[in-house]
Amino acid sequence: MFLRGILFFLALAAMQWVSGQAHIGQREIINYRKGQYNAGTQNWKIRQDEQGRMYFANNEGLLVFDGINWQLYPLPNKTIVRSLELGTDKKIYVGGQDELGYFSSGKAGALVFTSIKTLLPAADKNFSDIWDIVNFQNSVFYRSHFKIFRYSAGKITVYHSNSSWLFFGNHLGNLIAQDEKSGLLILKNGKWQTFIEQNRLPKDFYITSIIKYSKDTSLVTTSKNGVFLLYGNQLKPWPLTGIKVDNNQVFSSALALDKSNFLIGTYSNGIYLADRSGNIVENISQKEGLQNGNVRSNFVDSNHNLWLGLDNGIDYIAYNNAVKHINPPIFKDGGGYAVNEFGGSLYFSLSNGIYRLPVINSGDRSSSAENISTVTQGQSWHLGVIDNCLLAGNDNGVFQIRNNQPVTIDPSYGFWIFRSLVDKSGTKLVAAGNYYGVELFEYKNGTFISKGNLGNYKESARFLEIDKDNSIWTSHPYRGVYKLTLGTSDNVKLYTKAQGLPSTLNNFVYKIKGTVVVATEKGVFEYNKKADKFEMSKRFTADFGNRNLRYLKEDPSGNIWFVEGKNVGVVDYSTSRHEIIYFPELNNRILSGFENIYTKNDSNVFVGGENGFYHINFAKYKANIQPIKVYIRKVKAISTTDSLLFGGYIDNSSDLKNAKKSTLALSFLWNSLHFEFSSPVFEAQSTVEYSYLLEGYDKGWSEWSKKAEKDYTNLSWGKYVFKVKARNLQNNTSSISSYAFYINPPWYQTIWAYTVYLLIFAGSLYYFYKLQEKRHVRNHEKELLLQRQKNEEEQQQMAYLHQLELEISEKEVIKLKNEKLETEIEYKNSELASAAMNIVQKKEFLIKVKEELQTLIKSGKESIQTFEIKRIARLLTEDKKINEEWEQFSIHFNKVHGDFLNKIKERYPTINQQELKLSAYLIMNLSSKEIAQLMCISVRGVEISRYRLRKKLQIPTETNLFEFLFEIQREGIAQ
Repeated sequence: MFLRGILFFLALAAMQWVSGQAHIGQREIINYRKGQYNAGTQNWKIRQDEQGRMYFANNEGLLVFDGINWQLYPLPNKTIVRSLELGTDKKIYVGGQDELGYFSSGKAGALVFTSIKTLLPAADKNFSDIWDIVNFQNSVFYRSHFKIFRYSAGKITVYHSNSSWLFFGNHLGNLIAQDEKSGLLILKNGKWQTFIEQNRLPKDFYITSIIKYSKDTSLVTTSKNGVFLLYGNQLKPWPLTGIKVDNNQVFSSALALDKSNFLIGTYSNGIYLADRSGNIVENISQKEGLQNGNVRSNFVDSNHNLWLGLDNGIDYIAYNNAVKHINPPIFKDGGGYAVNEFGGSLYFSLSNGIYRLPVINSGDRSSSAENISTVTQGQSWHLGVIDNCLLAGNDNGVFQIRNNQPVTIDPSYGFWIFRSLVDKSGTKLVAAGNYYGVELFEYKNGTFISKGNLGNYKESARFLEIDKDNSIWTSHPYRGVYKLTLGTSDNVKLYTKAQGLPSTLNNFVYKIKGTVVVATEKGVFEYNKKADKFEMSKRFTADFGNRNLRYLKEDPSGNIWFVEGKNVGVVDYSTSRHEIIYFPELNNRILSGFENIYTKNDSNVFVGGENGFYHINFAKYKANIQPIKVYIRKVKAISTTDSLLFGGYIDNSSDLKNAKKSTLALSFLWNSLHFEFSSPVFEAQSTVEYSYLLEGYDKGWSEWSKKAEKDYTNLSWGKYVFKVKARNLQNNTSSISSYAFYINPPWYQTIWAYTVYLLIFAGSLYYFYKLQEKRHVRNHEKELLLQRQKNEEEQQQMAYLHQLELEISEKEVIKLKNEKLETEIEYKNSELASAAMNIVQKKEFLIKVKEELQTLIKSGKESIQTFEIKRIARLLTEDKKINEEWEQFSIHFNKVHGDFLNKIKERYPTINQQELKLSAYLIMNLSSKEIAQLMCISVRGVEISRYRLRKKLQIPTETNLFEFLFEIQREGIAQ
């Protein structure tokens, strides 16, 4: 009996020691550093609203996080916000130094601060920091060191302390406060009454938090005295046990995780997770991933995950996430290749060895204590249980693990995988895929005897399965799929694209639902024995379609786990529609190229990672899947200067009627809008996708996208409703968030503009009516006038005809005179020409006479008196009469041709007589030959004279000489 007691004590101590150790499964921790949220270091309180937004009382103000964006709202006096509470009226109550009030939705749905300090009496307006805020029975209480303020119905009541208020909180539905001298007080009917006297409290007793422990008990943390249970008006110590813990350290905060577990925050050791007995289940500190161990505040969000406000930063712990990382220090960050549970232990095969973990609890293995030992070292690929034997494939061979020790079976080369089969004679065999083929081992009397590699297959066999006909299937990622048949000489056949596979590359052999299948780049393929080729599996296409699959594994419940690209998923066959569930927590974290999943049961699924393994409690994971939320966080009008239309703090009901009721009318100048939206998913925000629709503009919902904003530009006037929804990788789709607005028409399309247009149109009609009326009167008057004019014209016509007869007679006379004058001119021109020709003939005759006389003189005949002959010759050479004849010619010529010679002489004074003659002859339209005769020069001389005349008259080369002279003549005649 004594021995049994000792054994029980030792077992109990061992369980407590084990439970206090770190768990092998570590929850994901996200560190938000000061540089990320861009605010102060310390975070004093944390809350969450119905939309899922997180609020932090920060050194620099109220800090808000929606999963994507951080926003800081400083107090007007820029002081530290140490307290925070959400009211039932959806206001956010905060307190700073000498400031208290609340944030609420203001103009355009933006958060604005309202101070209630103005309601205080002048004597109470100085109060330093506000440390606690409690929302209680339609009142909000603020605690400073020396005053407690009660804000209710627009009024403030002040409770003063005789010393100082050390704490204020809610104890089982009653307000409790700690006064430095009076002890614990409770508020009854508006007055403070003693609850526990100061002398009954431990020395230096200072409460930091109080939470509900049970229906009649509260759990109390203190700064120096540890943790207590408050039952009635009795304090009972509640020491933390299980690991070495200082119960006199500063416990800063506490909260209930569920009915059985509590979180205790500290100023130096992070947080403790304790059960109802005070036994520490887990300690999460800097070693586990916190930024620092000084926890100022903590909070459990709507998804039951933890937020810690630290002395420097904010940490998020995926407490309720069913996915945990197993990577204890002993693993040395090795890659995870295989897991198997055998003989009451979990075995982990990694790139640096095989490790063993004793299994104590029968539930979630990730909560096992970190009590891991090394079995063997070196690159280890596979763990397989064959006929109640645990075989391990290693880079140095194959061995059996017996009594947690490796026993070598074949050290020839590396082994990948093991599969059992029975040949036709009933012999138990093991097909072992290795670096150079498939080796057969016979299992007999507890030993494995090698029978050598199978047939002519010499390729690496990392993927291996046995079908119902005992055919061995293996695949090579770069060559295709091989079929190996036992007991035949030619027992190897290769299947590639030519035999039905979508490609020769990336084919992986697995056994699912009792059938050997091939995971390919385009879905699942099965072997058609009759056709001796592969075909797309009709059985699995409905689930997988043409997904690019690299791994398939069936779990004990019949679900099919798979790896698509670098994403892990499962087809859940527990539902009639075969729901596909993805695990975004594992994206890009699995061991690519060596994917492996071990499925013990619904609570224990192990996935090989780049560093260690990941544990999935699938049953819990499914239970945690909840619809996600989405809300519109900001709407801006895009113009030369952006204008905020909506700041996210107006009810965004998906109900269309509500959306229509809140329709905002916008100027047409604001017809370009920018929308921002968010889904408060904190542990896997990168996997959230959004789809949006603008009713009145878009024809349908947009494609799903990770982009959390949308712009619309140059919208026409009219009514619109912007809608957005979100989904995660589990295809959980949120309800629709809506924002309705109306764009007014431009000024030229308003009712007033159309009224003006109507008035202008009516005025125009009236104007045209009057115009027509006037035109009709004018036409009538015109007809009368025309009639009178017609009569007058007829009379005038008769008179005109009479006059015309007279004028015709007169014109005929004038015509005759003109014709006579023309005849005379022509006659005179003819006479001028005849005179000119006569002068030429005379001149020619005289020249001839002169020549003959000169001949006679030269002959020297005495019969002719030489003197007389010379005298006659001299008379002949005198051209006086000729000149006189030219003068006479000029007079007649000027009369006929408008004083041409005088005009040209007047215009060009330097013109000589020869040039005047040439001009006259040209006007008379004489030929060059005729002109040469008149001027006693050659035809060539005439051309030269014409050139010189053009030059003297400065006539351009493109102007005709005759036309130029004729123009001068015409001007003379006109004058």
